[in-house]
Amino acid sequence: MKKLKSILLLFLIVIAFLLVGLIGLILYAMASDYKPDQQELIARPDNPAVLKDSLILSLLTWNIGYAGLDKDMDFFKDGGTKVITPRDKCLENISGIIDFLEKNDTVDFILLQEIDRDSKRSYRIDQFQELSEKIPGYNSIFAKNYDVFFVPAPPTRPMGKVVSGIATFSKYTPVTSTRYSLPGDFGFPTQLFYLDRCFMVSRYSIENGKELVLINTHNEAFDEGGNIRTAQMESIKDFVLKEYNSGNYVIVGGDWNQYPPDFKPSFPANKAFTGRIGNFNLTGIESDYMPGEWEWIYDPSTPSVRTLMAEYDPSATPTSTCDIFLISPNIESVSAKCIQLDFTSSDHNPVIISVKLR
Repeated sequence: MKKLKSILLLFLIVIAFLLVGLIGLILYAMASDYKPDQQELIARPDNPAVLKDSLILSLLTWNIGYAGLDKDMDFFKDGGTKVITPRDKCLENISGIIDFLEKNDTVDFILLQEIDRDSKRSYRIDQFQELSEKIPGYNSIFAKNYDVFFVPAPPTRPMGKVVSGIATFSKYTPVTSTRYSLPGDFGFPTQLFYLDRCFMVSRYSIENGKELVLINTHNEAFDEGGNIRTAQMESIKDFVLKEYNSGNYVIVGGDWNQYPPDFKPSFPANKAFTGRIGNFNLTGIESDYMPGEWEWIYDPSTPSVRTLMAEYDPSATPTSTCDIFLISPNIESVSAKCIQLDFTSSDHNPVIISVKLR
């Protein structure tokens, strides 16, 4: 009987210890919670450039997956089992990402998503600083969308600290760059350990007195009810229509985590997916989301994203497209190409387009 009491006491002590630890974790998360303003000016550089109003501009968008979602990775949140890629693989991925960007350093604007600055999952490497140093000649701006001192998921192998965001690299110096918060609250306590998504707006002067409004976005991926996705899309729509109605040129690029309206992929049908795969539900942007004269730009012949339920298998892994551009009616689409890198360094392929201001 005495032994049973001792075991029970030990059990209660362990439970109490775990409960105190959990409460302490939540309290610290509440105290250190990243709460960005709705609108935050990030940069107002000296001597902003003035662009000609007849330029052909090239743009690249790429979700680099914090150099941690290479072809050999699956990911627990998407239905896989792994959490963090090995350090040597992460360094190899960063090297591959830099190599590609160096080879494409004539592109005017580079929009990156999931770029880490101080995260356990990418071995505390400041990827933004590394890229800024390795691709000189660009004005580089970073907007944070993830700042959590400790992500406790999954419980057996927690992700730990994450500081990450989106970045825009430009051959032209902007007038301003501003961070705008996107709607998205997953409730208490989940939101304490989750992203605070945003889009970043860089404004460029045009010689005709108007502005080029370049938007880098990374929208919600895991929203079961769809309410958060809808709210984010409405937020972007309201913003871009206001800018266009003011006479400006508008380009939105990034990882929308949705496939384009009326998406009809021409890559092998047995690999193309729309809908749910594992925990990831890839929905489509509504056909009437924007007025008809607005144009979506993407490459239907090459997938820009793969699923992460298992390692990448070219013959079996479901793939789709969610890395796309939206341009206003006063801009003309010239070309679009998704570069097939076989998801070697990231679970996304880069997309390069060119457009002309009308």
